Amino acid sequence: MTLTLRYAARSDVGLVRSNNQDSAYAGPHLLAVADGMGGHAGGDVASRLAIAALAPLDRTEHGPEEALTDLEHTVERARQDLVRASDADPELVGMGTTVTALLHTGTTLVMAHLGDSRAYLLREGVLTQVTVDHTFVQHLVDTGRISPEEAEHHPQRNVVMRVLGDFDVDLTPDMSVREARAGDRWLLCSDGLSGFVSPEQITEVLTETPEPDAAADLLITLSMTAGSTDNITVIVADVVEDDDAPAVEDAASAPVEGVTAPQIVGAAATGELPAVLATPADDPEDPAPVDQAAALDDADDPEDEDADDADARPERRRRPWITVLVVLVVLGGVGYGLWRAYGWTQQQYYVGVADGEVAVFQGIPASAGPLTLSTPVELTGTPVSDLPDYWADRLDGSIRASSEAEARQRADRLIAEAAPEPTPSPTPSPTPSSTPSTTPSKATKPADTKPADTEQAADTTAEKTTDKADGGSKG
Repeated sequence: MTLTLRYAARSDVGLVRSNNQDSAYAGPHLLAVADGMGGHAGGDVASRLAIAALAPLDRTEHGPEEALTDLEHTVERARQDLVRASDADPELVGMGTTVTALLHTGTTLVMAHLGDSRAYLLREGVLTQVTVDHTFVQHLVDTGRISPEEAEHHPQRNVVMRVLGDFDVDLTPDMSVREARAGDRWLLCSDGLSGFVSPEQITEVLTETPEPDAAADLLITLSMTAGSTDNITVIVADVVEDDDAPAVEDAASAPVEGVTAPQIVGAAATGELPAVLATPADDPEDPAPVDQAAALDDADDPEDEDADDADARPERRRRPWITVLVVLVVLGGVGYGLWRAYGWTQQQYYVGVADGEVAVFQGIPASAGPLTLSTPVELTGTPVSDLPDYWADRLDGSIRASSEAEARQRADRLIAEAAPEPTPSPTPSPTPSSTPSTTPSKATKPADTKPADTEQAADTTAEKTTDKADGGSKG
């Protein structure tokens, strides 16, 4: 049984950033995501360099035993490219990028990982995070200083401790070999997705969306709906038997119409590599480097024929319906993704403010263009002005719930907790009398605290009084 990959790659600049510093490559034998960082243009260049170095691995020559070595050496070559590029251009100094790559060969998948771009595996309906983030917060979790729940909202959760950088330090990536099993679905993504969309939502999308391209579109939409402040890049890839997919060709010759044509997205799909990379790096232990720019160009346009091949050009002009079909499919996928994303938002609830009152909302506290994604469904009758500032500030949409009943319970609990504690009224002090009283008051000496000898004395006095009364009556 021969296994192959059916995949889709997507990348979006997001809601805040002005440029996309993510890059990704998806091909018949290679999946890779790189999240660049450093300076105005450094992140773009770093992620593009990483993908350019990795792209030539998308071929069939790798055996199971040599794939691990080839991938590790290629990541090291990419690091050397970053060093050489920053040495040639001071404006690029300090750039770096995460790298998460899967190299498919036979029935195995070889993985290299640096940084906080993640790889997830969906197998038999169960989603597993395969990679471990190389971040400061993950280090705190591993050492038991904070919990995984606290890590999700830690202010330093984006501080990466290990990346592919231009500093001349050897940071070995995490290398592993994993089984490729038919029916598995892999997700590679930057933290623009994993930092904003929960594992439960990711599981739902990957489980209920059969086609990789529709699943990738929906994940991008969910991340933007959740207010992602970063670039968003995802690759969704299914491991399928060779009979379930069209024949696979190498990256340089894969047909455009085939689902196995390589896809390059993000910064790697635009711009140019630094000119200094035209000269191969001097590394006697590394295999002779290939023309990385040519590899990206070939993968970007696998049907780019020679200029003298006049027969192919009229053929493309005779098939305009293919372009129309591709556009319709893309628009249909985007529309379906938006519909699924909106449907998901309407299954959510939160506690907020409507008409000056604490209210329960259906949806999420966000908007998509002119469309508002939430509606108040119940007013509690409690004015927000009656709440202390601390409690009123919590009504910013962060109190989420999975049902209207749960949202109402959370609203009631907030109102109850915000209610001021009743202050007990002070007991009035007794007014001193001008004539001392011979009988102690209950406030100063309760009857049940009377000493035993006092009770005996009172009994003796009562007996004497009785005796005197009896004696007087007899006489």
